[in-house]
Amino acid sequence: MAQRKSKADRRLDLIDAAHRAMIQHGAEGVHLNQIAEEAGLTSGAVLYHYPDLRELLIEAHHAGMERFYERRMKKISGVSDPAEKLIITIRSGLPDGPDDAGVRLLCELGGAAGRNRVYATLLTTLFDRQVSMYQTILETGAAHGVFTLAQDSETIARNLVALEDAYGYRVIARHHSINPDRAVELILDYARLATGNPLRPADGR
Repeated sequence: MAQRKSKADRRLDLIDAAHRAMIQHGAEGVHLNQIAEEAGLTSGAVLYHYPDLRELLIEAHHAGMERFYERRMKKISGVSDPAEKLIITIRSGLPDGPDDAGVRLLCELGGAAGRNRVYATLLTTLFDRQVSMYQTILETGAAHGVFTLAQDSETIARNLVALEDAYGYRVIARHHSINPDRAVELILDYARLATGNPLRPADGR
């Protein structure tokens, strides 16, 4: 007999279903029945777990954004070299390819942010947290003599996050000459100028 899912597991399934529905139908245009269809449930079953659909959508947005801050922080937590830490952080902020669901969702949210204050606040908070993440790496590197910063750390950090957003969108839009590897190298080119460090990855890439 198949084991029944816990309420927590079912809510995680609904968050995943909401992700897929928002990517397919738009962050603002998604409806309850579309999320239910993605989850393989009735609309009533969705409402049983999330009586307020807005709560489900906001949780889905938070879960999608976790990758671009919490998971990146975990990736670099055991890395001591600021240069290697910066390279890993840049790489992990870009899509794996044009079908990357997490980045596609962020693109959907970005398009809706001008009309939706909640989405705008979520994206602004994510941007600021990513800037802070980069600032810490830059300032640590400068303090240890690894980096010679060409500008203040906040300006460089903001530019790095903005470049991630811009090149990430180009990858999702299937630009003919910008794939994930090329996007990483383009951002690293700026980071080299900004930090005075050659930023050569340990794997030689």
